[in-house]
Amino acid sequence: MGSPQQSLLSSQEVLQKLAMEHSQYSQRLEFSKKLDNHAYAVALHFMYMNYVRIHSSLRVTPAMEAGLSDHAWDLAELVGLLSN
Repeated sequence: MGSPQQSLLSSQEVLQKLAMEHSQYSQRLEFSKKLDNHAYAVALHFMYMNYVRIHSSLRVTPAMEAGLSDHAWDLAELVGLLSN
């Protein structure tokens, strides 16, 4: 809590804090006020998981493994799709 020194944190403490924040966040925003917003959030999540995040078991993104992309996207590319 507070402002801990980053150099003294263990990865376990960081993961526990993130898990706690995520559970609190998902409890507050369990339902979208508009179904369209929920659909956009789900689509953005799946795009991130398939095009941006490199999975440890594959060592590439799922989109690269499936031949849909030749590189791992960065967040700027993903956000660039939102303006279209």
